[in-house]
Amino acid sequence: MNNPTTILEEALESWEHVRRGFINEVRNIPAGYWDYRPMPEVRSVREVVVHVLEIAMMMSGELTREDTNFRRAPWPKLLQTYARPAYEAETRAELLRLLASQLRDGQKKFRDAGELHMLQHITRFDGKKGSRMAWLWHGIDQEMYHRGQITVYARLLGIEPALTKLIKSMAAS
Repeated sequence: MNNPTTILEEALESWEHVRRGFINEVRNIPAGYWDYRPMPEVRSVREVVVHVLEIAMMMSGELTREDTNFRRAPWPKLLQTYARPAYEAETRAELLRLLASQLRDGQKKFRDAGELHMLQHITRFDGKKGSRMAWLWHGIDQEMYHRGQITVYARLLGIEPALTKLIKSMAAS
């Protein structure tokens, strides 16, 4: 990662760090466990991955529009507007590739929109005003939350999380 020189670049660098960590945690879960869910009412590993993608696709699509409006359609329809590739991906390999390509595509959209665009105020989901940049950070936070969720799934499966493995290997060096 380069040395960020703008607020937008700092956010995009953080998103890249979070996404790479998420990808590493997801890769750490063997393919045979992708339909694992600790309880019937929670998402499976696969469903968490699709959810992260659908939110990121909606976020990068909606926040880079001139007419950003998170209330332009009911929540499920708004997600469907942007997330078709996530819903159509069928295999673990396709979803992992999509996690990487969506990050690159999303970062490009934000860079093309520009920092000034991202600092402009919009109407949030709750009807209050906030900057697009704040909502980019909200999306990054949401992705980090789900990274933690995947590490809990790994622990429940008896798998050491990827970040723990990395830290141990660095300490041993």
